[in-house]
Amino acid sequence: MTSGTEERLVGYLLFLPAGAILVAVVLWPLIWAFITGFTTYTFVFPRWDSFVWFDNFLEALQDKYFLNSLYVIGKFVVCVVFLEFSLGFVIAFLLSRDIKFKVVFYTILTIPMVMAPVAVALMWRMFLHTELGIANYLIRLIGLRPVNWLGSSKIAFWTVLMVDIWHQISFMILILLAGLVSLPREPYEAAAIDGASGLQRLIYITFPLMKPVIVIVLLIRTIFAFKTFDLIYVLTRGGPGISTDVISYYIYRVTFSSLNLAGGCAQAYLFLGIIMTVVIFLFRAMKGTQV
Repeated sequence: MTSGTEERLVGYLLFLPAGAILVAVVLWPLIWAFITGFTTYTFVFPRWDSFVWFDNFLEALQDKYFLNSLYVIGKFVVCVVFLEFSLGFVIAFLLSRDIKFKVVFYTILTIPMVMAPVAVALMWRMFLHTELGIANYLIRLIGLRPVNWLGSSKIAFWTVLMVDIWHQISFMILILLAGLVSLPREPYEAAAIDGASGLQRLIYITFPLMKPVIVIVLLIRTIFAFKTFDLIYVLTRGGPGISTDVISYYIYRVTFSSLNLAGGCAQAYLFLGIIMTVVIFLFRAMKGTQV
């Protein structure tokens, strides 16, 4: 046996434990859920004895509540990513300038990011309580009527959106800030000599140079926004009505409240297909960029 063969064999043996764990905790559950989606498997009758093929998938596509949850999560992702990027870029741009007390601002930014989503949701649920919350207490002080932040179908979605932005915008700011401070100064100096305005330098220098960072941060944030569950579970449970019933929470209800595991698996794979489509689109946008 040659030395090269021995090295490859040792490499395979070292990878074997990690590979076995990866198959057990990632690959097998995916295969099991995929097969289950084609059956009548429920928690009441946990068997694969009856295959219905694509019936669960077709039923999901005809379910108005499933389609509503797709609309809600789509609206949520677009709004949260757009607002977090817009606000995050402005704040990161300001922090990239020479300002005092930068360390203080950095510390404040990291506080929400390190908090668990459940803790964030519980904290904001107390702040926004209709009768006992700090928000409505301050509103009453200025003579206005209290707001039903989480109990109104017109307001609850935007309340959850606000909480998510407060929790996650720190990530957007820090990544964009890291990209901004690493940009080369030579293009800006040349543009200043040529008489370019600050807006022109932002549009024609900063944004093109920041494209790889922007695409990556949008990709990561989009994926995590699609996975939103904790805030919905603690704050609204999908209500009032179905105004905040995002797809992850709806699949949870179908699976564990209705005990329809097969239907939940089918819906989860449909949702996975949507996420993969978005991810592929964003990866295509990364072509030609250098990270």
